Amino acid sequence: MAPARDPWLVVGLGNPGPAYANTRHNVGQMVVDELAARASASFKSHKTNSHVAEGRTRPGGPKLILAKSNGYMNTSGGPVSQLLRFFSLTPEQLIVVHDELDIPFDTLKLKFGGGHGGHNGLRDIIKAIGTGDFTRVRVGVGRPPGSTDAADHVLKPFSAAERKTLPILIADAADAVELITTEGLTAAQLRFHTKTA
Repeated sequence: MAPARDPWLVVGLGNPGPAYANTRHNVGQMVVDELAARASASFKSHKTNSHVAEGRTRPGGPKLILAKSNGYMNTSGGPVSQLLRFFSLTPEQLIVVHDELDIPFDTLKLKFGGGHGGHNGLRDIIKAIGTGDFTRVRVGVGRPPGSTDAADHVLKPFSAAERKTLPILIADAADAVELITTEGLTAAQLRFHTKTA
């Protein structure tokens, strides 16, 4: 799939407030924070119940509209729907960055379209915009050990061992977003699905 015309709306999923800031569920927001830093862009409060930063990560690159909802993960759909309308964008110009239990920590998977796979943030977005036809950057957080509940797992901070490699994972996910917007999803998949440690 070739890159759509810019701008691109890149939404990082997560929960609001400092209590959730460093949890696995908020890794999507960590990625858009990284992209904002690369673009030297600051997040500002927006009428769509979200915080938005706009910029380009390099001169001549596509314009990125980076967004983080002010609400909780399971109410992500309203802000995303409003953002698409406000900026007159189609779902094909949307990239959602989110945590993914079903792939190991420090792994990325990129896809276009599909269902929500049990992810409440995706579920609400698909319901609100009426389609699953958007790009997802799935950031692996892995399944919890033993009998730990999956919901508890994603709401806990990364382990000390994970925190050592977390900055690299976030940088890789930000690189993946940039590659999707410049060279297309297939090119990004070839690079990041075959990445070896």
